[in-house]
Amino acid sequence: MAKIQRKQIALGQNFLKSATLVRRFLRESSIGVSDAVLEIGAGRGVITAELARLARKVVALEKDPALVGLLRMRFSGVPNVEILEGDFLQYRISDGEYKIFANIPFNRTADIVRKILCASTPPSDAYLILQKEAAEKFSGSPAETRFSILAKPRFKIQIVRELRRTDFEPMPGVDSALLRIQKRSSALVLPEDAALFQKLVCYGFAGWKRNLGKTLQHIFSYRQWKRLSKELHFPLSATPSELTFEQWLGLLDCLKRRVPPYKQMRLQIESLSSQRVPPNNHWIALGKK
Repeated sequence: MAKIQRKQIALGQNFLKSATLVRRFLRESSIGVSDAVLEIGAGRGVITAELARLARKVVALEKDPALVGLLRMRFSGVPNVEILEGDFLQYRISDGEYKIFANIPFNRTADIVRKILCASTPPSDAYLILQKEAAEKFSGSPAETRFSILAKPRFKIQIVRELRRTDFEPMPGVDSALLRIQKRSSALVLPEDAALFQKLVCYGFAGWKRNLGKTLQHIFSYRQWKRLSKELHFPLSATPSELTFEQWLGLLDCLKRRVPPYKQMRLQIESLSSQRVPPNNHWIALGKK
């Protein structure tokens, strides 16, 4: 048991202790009797057991071979539970409809969230227990981030619960939260505008000047920026994080309708020359589904 606990720490695993707490979370979720649910990092099976009582099918993925053995013994007689050994980052996500509920390893949070959001078939709904600081970054709460702005055209992202450190074993040294990622029925940025939106956001957030208007002064004239400030209700000296997602959509609309094509091209050239835009497949705004 001590060996397993040492491995849990190395993998960044902090397990929920209370089945009652899991049941409360599931009651407040969208998961129901017709759903197939993927659990990432099943651990000791506290979440798995509650999902099995609720969902049609549960696929519980666990990387630690010792825990996989314990899980298979525990759920050997449960027909709607499938225990798989493996790393989610190497796991091939199915093309069917599914949801996710998971308490993910804190030290792999960014990679796991990015894989979920960039999947060719993302989940219709996902509930992830993760470090609160990371949840705030992904959800853009209390201030938007580059990541949150790029994700929100395709997903609704919000923190739905905060957890106590004592809810876990071993007890983590950071605060945790339950993050909900819900796929939108249709993207708020058209596919043909996704690349332009990505370049606008990445260029705006990467500017060395905190004043967004000054960063984008070669794209929007002062007169245009002043008008945008009034129409979209943000300060002239606003920083990128001070604009809401809806205000960033307003900037995109203005860029498309009021900015001449040569300036739009300039944004693309400057973005590429300054290497401010990551490869396309790393960003959610470019998703096709």
